[in-house]
Amino acid sequence: MKTLRDVPVGATSKVVRIHGEGALKRRIMDMGITKGTELYVRKVAPLGDPIEVTVRGYELSLRKADADILEME
Repeated sequence: MKTLRDVPVGATSKVVRIHGEGALKRRIMDMGITKGTELYVRKVAPLGDPIEVTVRGYELSLRKADADILEME
């Protein structure tokens, strides 16, 4: 399973599935990340947390735990 953390900087990938339950999954979906959404990885911090992505025309920073529940194409 390829997660958002596996996508290299400068690459675009599509969300296949959002793993997880409850509040964490709902929070990710409220940010506009749903199945089929394309994410462009802009930057990754030196220690890997946070990851900055572009989704639906705006920039978003995600923690490692959030990136791990996103299964990518």
